[in-house]
Amino acid sequence: MKSFGKGLLALLAVAAILVAAPAARAAEPIVIAQLAGLTGPLEAYAKQAVNGFQMGIEYATGGTNQVLGRPIKIIVKDTQLKPDRGKQLLTEAYKDDGAVLAVGPVSSAVALACLPVAKEFKRILIVEPAVADSITGSAWNRYIFRTGRNSSQDAVSNAMAIAKPGVCIATLAQDYAFGRDGVSAYKAAAEKAGAKVVHEEYVPIKTTDFTAPAQRIIQAMKGLKCQEKYLFVIWAGGNNPLGKLHAMKLDSKYGIQLASGGNILDALKLYKPLVGMRGATYYYYDIPKNKINDWLKAEHQKRYGGPPDFFTCGGMSAAIAVVEALKKANSTDTEKLIKVMEGMHFMTPKGEMVFRPEDHQALQSMYAFKMTADPKLAWGVPELTKELTYKDMDIPIRNKR
Repeated sequence: MKSFGKGLLALLAVAAILVAAPAARAAEPIVIAQLAGLTGPLEAYAKQAVNGFQMGIEYATGGTNQVLGRPIKIIVKDTQLKPDRGKQLLTEAYKDDGAVLAVGPVSSAVALACLPVAKEFKRILIVEPAVADSITGSAWNRYIFRTGRNSSQDAVSNAMAIAKPGVCIATLAQDYAFGRDGVSAYKAAAEKAGAKVVHEEYVPIKTTDFTAPAQRIIQAMKGLKCQEKYLFVIWAGGNNPLGKLHAMKLDSKYGIQLASGGNILDALKLYKPLVGMRGATYYYYDIPKNKINDWLKAEHQKRYGGPPDFFTCGGMSAAIAVVEALKKANSTDTEKLIKVMEGMHFMTPKGEMVFRPEDHQALQSMYAFKMTADPKLAWGVPELTKELTYKDMDIPIRNKR
């Protein structure tokens, strides 16, 4: 009898372990890695993306930071803007940290180095906010999604802001994937709208003296019979040349107007004197009118003492996409996630986005603007002239699927 009792107790103990095991597994954190270039010239972008992602997880989970009954654990890894380091950190995240997916990075060069890692480990990488077209184009694979806008979205929206027959445009950009992809897409969109791109200038990322490229642009546009002349600038990070170009009085001396896309608030301080400059932007906190953006603005003001910025919005959008995908798939399995994410519509601080099935690029609104100045604000204000929804823009598919 004692033997029977001991056996029964042993069986009950084993049963208890078997019952507890799935519950323990269910409570394991869902690990998400975020690659961010927290060291280097894009540090401001990275910090915004990290803050935005954390706020987005909070918002999308109703403040619980849990999904599928499991806590979400975010591991932030500093790529230092080095492609080899980014590749190594993503490998570490998938292999050692058990990340079910990853988000980031900031730099297009780092992102391009990371794409094969996602394919090797068969895990999703949601690119946010790296912009180069090739990420969802020639270098793309099926494990890559992007919530950030791409160069073509920047280009098409900025072209729609100024391009038309009779307009001549020169471009100035940094000499790496972001700049060259951006100009290539911009040129195609501008010329499709009837404008002529007559000159392209590419300079090193750390350039601070723009006298020589400006002189080449002036010479290239000299004597052209155009109704309007523009210099369109594509720039990321520090040393933004717009202020210096404005000081050269290109408009009053040579009839060349400046044009550029939107930027983070610190960069918009340089835009304040550029009243009347036209372009298109990915985000400015007062433009979108929806409840998610209202929440983001209010909470960001409480926590950080100021309005949310470009990449805060981007980080939040990526986080919402992650939580929505996990809910819809009811799983962390990569194949199930891909199945629900292709064509998935989700709401963000910018309004609706949708992952295009063909290349997993998030189609989204962009905002044409005219630059204004508000004496109460330290930065220039991009005043909305037209919201360009994803239905208004013809964004090319550039992958080889």
